[in-house]
Amino acid sequence: MSSVSPPPTSAVPPWDVRRLPRADGRVFLITGANAGIGYFAAEQLSATGATVVLGSRSPVRAGAAMASIRARVPGARVRSVRLDLADLSSLGPAVAALGAERLDAVVHNAGVALDGPSRQETADGHELMFGTNHLGHFTLTRWLMPLLEAAPAARVVTVGSFAAKTERLDLDDLESRTGYDPKHAYGRSKLAQMYFGLELDRRLRAVGSTVASVVVHPGGALDSLTPPRPPVHVRGAGARLGAAPAALVLQGKHAGAWSAVRAVLDPAVRGGQVWGPRVFGLRGRPRRETVWSHLADPGVAARLWEASCRLTGADGA
Repeated sequence: MSSVSPPPTSAVPPWDVRRLPRADGRVFLITGANAGIGYFAAEQLSATGATVVLGSRSPVRAGAAMASIRARVPGARVRSVRLDLADLSSLGPAVAALGAERLDAVVHNAGVALDGPSRQETADGHELMFGTNHLGHFTLTRWLMPLLEAAPAARVVTVGSFAAKTERLDLDDLESRTGYDPKHAYGRSKLAQMYFGLELDRRLRAVGSTVASVVVHPGGALDSLTPPRPPVHVRGAGARLGAAPAALVLQGKHAGAWSAVRAVLDPAVRGGQVWGPRVFGLRGRPRRETVWSHLADPGVAARLWEASCRLTGADGA
């Protein structure tokens, strides 16, 4: 008597960055969505049928980004809101301007990266990179939380940086008032964001929230390896050829967006996780990473949270 093999058990298909699941009816906000990784995250998510809101300081640049997305994604549901993370007092009105009843995900992508020797400050008196990249998103999340809680299973996706892997926070000098170095100040601002994303999830779990917080990073994402999206991104002739050696270990901004997009859409992604590119954390399709050893310290994260509350005038909850 011949044996009959049992039918295969149902399995979740492998994640395909170019065949994303549908997300009709859902609403996503992306900060810094008029350029770079934020733009490509918006373009990719708009192809799922979701409504994608582009947060941007510049209405003109946001308009150009929306036109580019609509030209590539027929029927794209995109709109914009003016969002200046360097001005904490503007964030409450910006959230009100969303006019949304709920928010299914926010991608904390916007960031300032300075390379000059002079330390700069926001209008609130915070070091510009720490104040924008971390404190801006910290404050924005508090304003957005009622909208996120109104969704069935919303996600806060914080885009960190591979540059944060070698940095450590100085909890006594979070705003680089002594020994300012722009490269280190940027890396620490992104590290602070990543600590925030993980600590936020711990606090959400402690109160039984349906919102999950996930941390991602884009690996090594270069303009020269990014496909053109004029006028949002224009790549000079020969730029890709010149960057060919780098393509062996790095990638473009379009691929840098994949980790954030997966963190928004994939039901297998869980709060408190870190996702990044598959190949050495620098390029390739997104995968779950082991939480970096220094990021795994909840004591540092809790002290950063308390300091962020003091610096922004928020309560400690």
